[in-house]
Amino acid sequence: MNQKSRKVVLVTYPDSFAQEEAKSLVESAGRQSVRVFTQKYLNRSQYGMGPGKAEEIKEFLKGSGAEQVVVDERLTSRQIHNLEKLVGVQVVDRERLILDIFQSRATTTEAKLQIELAEVKYEMPRVRENARITSGNERPGKGGSGEYVVDVKFRELKRRMSFIKEKLDDAKKKRELYHQQRERDGMPVISLVGYTSSGKTTLFNLLTDEDRETSSSLFTTLSTTTRALKVGDTDALLTDTVGFISRLPTYMIDAFKSTLEESLAAEVVLLLIDASEDTQSIRIKYSTCLRVLEELKVDRSRMLVVFTKYDRVGSEEAVSDIARDLAVQNWIAVSSKTGYSIHKLRGIVSQRLAEKTAKKVVAGSG
Repeated sequence: MNQKSRKVVLVTYPDSFAQEEAKSLVESAGRQSVRVFTQKYLNRSQYGMGPGKAEEIKEFLKGSGAEQVVVDERLTSRQIHNLEKLVGVQVVDRERLILDIFQSRATTTEAKLQIELAEVKYEMPRVRENARITSGNERPGKGGSGEYVVDVKFRELKRRMSFIKEKLDDAKKKRELYHQQRERDGMPVISLVGYTSSGKTTLFNLLTDEDRETSSSLFTTLSTTTRALKVGDTDALLTDTVGFISRLPTYMIDAFKSTLEESLAAEVVLLLIDASEDTQSIRIKYSTCLRVLEELKVDRSRMLVVFTKYDRVGSEEAVSDIARDLAVQNWIAVSSKTGYSIHKLRGIVSQRLAEKTAKKVVAGSG
């Protein structure tokens, strides 16, 4: 069946941020949630959720037309197996849902390899667990070669992971050569980073006169795109990267590190935050972005917080309150829709690049 017509029941946490993000993930995966159930804890041993909630979902599913239950948390193979057995439909956890979205959005060879690597890392811990479930906690039968089937599959996944890593290493070496060439040419880099749907691609299009796809769906951009940009008297390069999301497992961040590493090399890192959202969402998204950037060891002195969608806020005072709440000192509010403060943003970036260049000259002559 076409994913776009698939109706699902969504199980998520009771707070509003978790619910809205989970709904967005479901929509971005081309599914339609016909009912949202909430549960304070989604890491209970048997079903992830409590048995009472699982029974409630089972009753709702009768005649609902829903074909899947999407659980907004990481579940073990056993929990998925137990829940599927009870409710009688396929169960998809948060990580599987994100991987499905990644698969549908990947366009470049490198992005596809990164997603395949994340897939393998998702599957590896589940291979042996699935084998135990289907064989009643005993090792599954042997194949034609006398080896256990689970061992063969596990080794195939390890071999596949090694192959993908080799391909990604090749891509990384090419990028490093490109970066060295760029440094020789004296081309500074400006990087756009931020939570998914924070307006990175819209700003990228405005600054570079591009027409890349923008959407309210999550993860519209999966690959890093770089374009030439004139900032004041300086020729620079602007990069647009994959958006961040809360509760993204480390192995998924690892899979995308090669594209996110563009941020490490950037002279200026513009961290975009949607200022039109509610306070709780802004706090969670900002702290999520900082955690990822810290994991990538991005120098904070290179960062400038850009509060986007100012046209929906309409008041510098309101944005000042947000900046104060987040303890952000270096910031600017812009609107890619109306062009508000875009000229000012260019000026700040130009000044920062000039300062970086001056430091390099001093360091070189010292």
